[in-house]
Amino acid sequence: MPLTVPASSNGSLARPKVLIPEKLSPDGLALLQASVEVHERKGLSQEELIEIIDDYDALIVRSESKVTASLLEAGKKLKVVARAGVGVDNVDVEAATKLGIIVVNSPVGNINAAAEHTIACVPNPGFMWENRD
Repeated sequence: MPLTVPASSNGSLARPKVLIPEKLSPDGLALLQASVEVHERKGLSQEELIEIIDDYDALIVRSESKVTASLLEAGKKLKVVARAGVGVDNVDVEAATKLGIIVVNSPVGNINAAAEHTIACVPNPGFMWENRD
């Protein structure tokens, strides 16, 4: 479902405004910037997020930001909260649902990196015994 926003004062359609309070991939940002107005605002406190969220149509977070009921209620124009990563444990999904805000995530976005990391963490028994004196 595409984001729809009212026309601007000059009659043209305004581009949806997306707040990104955390670091995202430059490639992902470039894709977003082609169709929406992206505002990167890293390092904001929860209170600062609540103060500015009412200007945005969408919010994209990773794991650092906590999307609380208070934040969602302050986002009067919010239509979507996207979690760039697996799970939505940092998003109050129940509050979002009550407010009609869609919550999405990207569960397979880092699946290869996670698998590689897991394999790298598995000890190599042969290596461990070969180096023992």
